[in-house]
Amino acid sequence: MSINTDTELNQWLEMLRSSDVNERLVAVKTLQHLGEEEAIDGLIIALDDESTAVQKIAVSALWEIANPVAVPALLKSLASQNAEISSEALSALGELVSNEHLLLLLDALHQENVNLQLNILILLRKIHDAQSLPAVLSFFDSESPQLREAAITTLSYLNQVKICPPALTLITDADDSVRRAAALTLGHLADDNIVDLLSKAIINDTDWQVRRNAAKSLAIHADAKALPSVAIALKDEHWQVRKFSLQVLHKLPDKSYLRAVIEALTDEYSDVRKEAAIALGNLECPDALNALQQALDDPDREVCIYAERAIKKIQAPH
Repeated sequence: MSINTDTELNQWLEMLRSSDVNERLVAVKTLQHLGEEEAIDGLIIALDDESTAVQKIAVSALWEIANPVAVPALLKSLASQNAEISSEALSALGELVSNEHLLLLLDALHQENVNLQLNILILLRKIHDAQSLPAVLSFFDSESPQLREAAITTLSYLNQVKICPPALTLITDADDSVRRAAALTLGHLADDNIVDLLSKAIINDTDWQVRRNAAKSLAIHADAKALPSVAIALKDEHWQVRKFSLQVLHKLPDKSYLRAVIEALTDEYSDVRKEAAIALGNLECPDALNALQQALDDPDREVCIYAERAIKKIQAPH
């Protein structure tokens, strides 16, 4: 369908001003179906409609047309108290924003609206620009745990940011979600004492997801000074912590921890047993062969496969 005349378009634009919400719904749906650039101005007007149903259709239509000219108007929809509208606007903007909108996004961050600020912090992850750093850091001290969590996560997306001392404090934040995000972000930074902080978190944090995320980041850093803490984490009460702790040992094979890894080969969770088999293969220690031979009868097929690979690796001529 196409707009044949300005008169036809004006008909629907005029209907958007109707006091009857049903007429406005018909108008905005028609503009959506037209799906043409000429409909953008009308759809932007509809974003301010008192009806959330009209607003949502307008956001969806602007997303479908995908013209960046709608970005400033859609930013206002990010602040909507209606979760569906703000979510739809975020999805649309996720495809429409680019580096040229950076200053617009940073300016919007100054508005005292938590929904808007959360969504802007998410959008900044797409742009990856280190110019965002001062604005992102300003939320590390926010009273809102959601904003602190969003900010520390966004930090990991910013290009060329490798040293960030303020980020380190969030690994001991009072909120579990903030610490979880911080534990992952520290895997992408290179401050001197990050490995020490993660090594403490993997064994001391009360939240198992923080401990798991600390293990993930320690695998990225692959620093041998973390091994004593990782060895303790191999006996963590939660299987995911044990699993990702073993992945640290994939990167840092150390025969000092052979017995602990062999014990993990009999873990109740197959994911943990698989990681243990891989770790034993990387150790290339003949003392592990007996345990690996027994693992060939593991009820989980993947564990059997990795145990066989480990045996071949150990027995291969060096």
